[in-house]
Amino acid sequence: MRRFAVVAAGALTIAAFASGASAADLPARTYTKAPPMAAPLYDWSGFYIGINGGGGWSHECWTITSVAGVAVFPNSEGCHNATGGVVGGQLGYRWQAANWVFGVEGQGDWANLTGSNPSLTAIIPYMNQTKVDAIGLLTGQVGYAWNNVLWYVKGGAAVTDNNYSSFFTATGIVWNQTGETRWGGAAGTGLEFSFAPNWSVAVEYDHLFMGNHNVTFPPTAIAVGRSDTISQNVDMGTVRVNYRFGGPVVAKY
Repeated sequence: MRRFAVVAAGALTIAAFASGASAADLPARTYTKAPPMAAPLYDWSGFYIGINGGGGWSHECWTITSVAGVAVFPNSEGCHNATGGVVGGQLGYRWQAANWVFGVEGQGDWANLTGSNPSLTAIIPYMNQTKVDAIGLLTGQVGYAWNNVLWYVKGGAAVTDNNYSSFFTATGIVWNQTGETRWGGAAGTGLEFSFAPNWSVAVEYDHLFMGNHNVTFPPTAIAVGRSDTISQNVDMGTVRVNYRFGGPVVAKY
């Protein structure tokens, strides 16, 4: 009876060993890694519209060239800065290729840039004043995107609406005034951040090269006419908010 028990115990031991060896011979279970989560890639392509606001600085230098239609030796009347606020809107289109973003944009701003200086040529003291009422830009853009952050440069055409006047220092009476629409060039740069689907905010700086223009002041009831060559350069700093009518954010694996 004891022999039967020993044999039975031995058989059970062998069976257990054989079962363990068989399990050891089985190949290890293959672990399948879960696919990586999709990383969102912001797409800057599409039409957009927005608003902007900020400040501007227009540097003006006046040089008198004629009095009552008679040419005189060019004589500097001095320079001044016309400063103030700007507010307006922009409309554009962008398309993206890999990380590069290209675009075209039109921008129009109401402006209130005003400045003056005493004329250096005056016999009776008077002030020359410039007021910039509006600014427009038509530009192309090239930028580089890091997902939802875009840095860009821009360049193209610029236009300003300018009003000029001269008034006596003592009385404030205007004795010469005129206006003009002036075309020039523009260059700028900006950094834009998308904070929600289709919404973005940007800061932008632009410099406008408006050149030298010969401006004629017509005669008035109290003064003869005259001409001045007036140089102009404008700097603008604005904050912009855009809404993009484009495609959705794309998933990149």
